[in-house]
Amino acid sequence: MTNTDRDWVGIAKIPLFIVCIAPFAALLINVVRNDLGPDPAKHVVDYCGLWAIRLLWASLLMTPLRIVSKQAYWVRYRRMLGLFALFYAALHVFAYVFLLFGAQWDQLLVEITRRPYIIVGAIAFVLLIPLGITSTRGWQRRLGRRWAKLHKLVYLISVLALLHFTWLKKVGIEATWPYALVLFVLLAVRIRIFSRSFGSRRSLV
Repeated sequence: MTNTDRDWVGIAKIPLFIVCIAPFAALLINVVRNDLGPDPAKHVVDYCGLWAIRLLWASLLMTPLRIVSKQAYWVRYRRMLGLFALFYAALHVFAYVFLLFGAQWDQLLVEITRRPYIIVGAIAFVLLIPLGITSTRGWQRRLGRRWAKLHKLVYLISVLALLHFTWLKKVGIEATWPYALVLFVLLAVRIRIFSRSFGSRRSLV
């Protein structure tokens, strides 16, 4: 990649940042306007969770785009998309705990034991945190090959996030099938890449 290409990629991150932060800005505007519907807390929880999934899917899209376009710069946007996915996921959890349940931990514990989708979502969020922390180049150098293995957890996280989304009350597969289809395609691309690389390794033996 030439210096000009690096400059172009860096500049392109500015509109990407604006696109990623725009849903949060829109949410703040609606909060100021008191325009969050009849159940504001639930609206914030659902809204942030939905954007967390969308941006997580977008981060997974970067590798297929790199392969199809044969341009490596796509992966340069993956970190920002992943961090924003973590940001919205954190807002989703914060809103659930403090807005929807008012930090009533005993009631929250009962809710968790009654609803498996909360456990699945919590696991996905906890697994996402170390990926965000180790997303820098410094951590990539420290971990070496272990970094790639660690960040493969994103595939498990995406499946858990989809299960969490699908199991929500009054949502179901009817509303989530577009997200499931997109994730299926993205994971199928990964499996195809892995099978090709594994096949080429075997042919060298």
